[in-house]
Amino acid sequence: MKNLISFFVLFVLINPIFADDLKSQLDNDLQGVMTKVTDWRHHFHQYPELSNREYKTQESIVEALIEMGLEPNTDYGITGVTAFIRGQNPGPLIALRADIDGLPVTEKLNLPFSSKVKTTYQGNEVGVMHACGHDAHIAVLLGVASFLSRNTDKLNGDILLIFQPAEEGAPEGEEGGAELMLKEGIFDAETPDAIFGMHVSNANHGQIWTKPGPFMASAEAYRIIIEGKQTHGSRPWNGVDPIVVASDIVSSLQTIVSRRLNLLDSQAVVTVGIMKAGTRNNIIPASAFLEGTIRTFEDSYADQIRDEIKLIAENIAEAHHAKANVQFKVYGGYPVTVNDDNLVNTLSSSLSAAANGNYYEAKVPRTGAEDFSFFAQKVPGLFFYLGVNPADVEESPTNHSPYFYVDDAALDNGVKAFVYLVEDFSYNFNNQ
Repeated sequence: MKNLISFFVLFVLINPIFADDLKSQLDNDLQGVMTKVTDWRHHFHQYPELSNREYKTQESIVEALIEMGLEPNTDYGITGVTAFIRGQNPGPLIALRADIDGLPVTEKLNLPFSSKVKTTYQGNEVGVMHACGHDAHIAVLLGVASFLSRNTDKLNGDILLIFQPAEEGAPEGEEGGAELMLKEGIFDAETPDAIFGMHVSNANHGQIWTKPGPFMASAEAYRIIIEGKQTHGSRPWNGVDPIVVASDIVSSLQTIVSRRLNLLDSQAVVTVGIMKAGTRNNIIPASAFLEGTIRTFEDSYADQIRDEIKLIAENIAEAHHAKANVQFKVYGGYPVTVNDDNLVNTLSSSLSAAANGNYYEAKVPRTGAEDFSFFAQKVPGLFFYLGVNPADVEESPTNHSPYFYVDDAALDNGVKAFVYLVEDFSYNFNNQ
């Protein structure tokens, strides 16, 4: 009889059907959790900071974690924060990640908590905005941390919270983000059994989606500096016009994807995002500057694109009697974000339940990029998207827009998703 009772107690502890589980507790606590999440998001939205400069953001996260009774660690990633939540029951170590940096975007939303922050970026005064929704990511993970830290008796295993800076890319000449946190040993002492991450998007209210395998593209920046010869604008034959050279290069770069790559095998994007030259209407300048991004899902495609960019730029410049200096990965680069097939296959039902059935698996990957990819190279990872449009809005400005808007009421599905993933992964892990 004693053995039977012991078996029943153990079964209850690891079986969410019988245990007083996290999901049921979250149903009771969700309203209170979301009140905190909303307050946190508004604070972080109002006071954004750029990559590797998230000092006040770090302080606010540390303060919130200490209030939860946790012990935050600031040893990784310059302005990063980590903390452990130790469950009272055996199980896996699960990492939950949120990125914390803003963008050099001047906000145009008229909200009570709109950002008025200004700073200097690449020598120019710019506004700063959480135009990619990282304020929501911080707030959701703090909400999850607040809930789990109060329910460790129901938690099977441990949680590693990762508040990661510089997802948008470290300033030129600096290291940062997930790559730096790994380099500094974030997983060395205790390696997670899995890592989960979320990104908000201008999609249907509360909708969640993901995809097994390659989910987001690799990304890197390239730069082309064109050296011509300055002359008076009235006598162009006395100089070499780098603006004309740059224009020819930009036009020809468009043929890499449209004419040189086999898009039946994979997809790719080559974009020019910056074009600078000149100071006055009647002066042909000495140089011009181009900068852009490369996105692919295959390393072989990225290699081919780099070769083509270099070939195009150098030969067009030479044809104009100019010179082109081509640089790649000027801010580093991100690999393809790959979701672990097994995690998606076994936990898609968890995401669907968190979204009340408003869930789907994407058929094709996204050309956006994420440095969550570095974490997912080290341990099995699952990255998912959450739609944060208002309930009655289908289309709205996209991430990185000065009008990007997050509906707070959609974030409860993000909190639920993390908690459901934690509970169901732990259950599967303990019963495999």
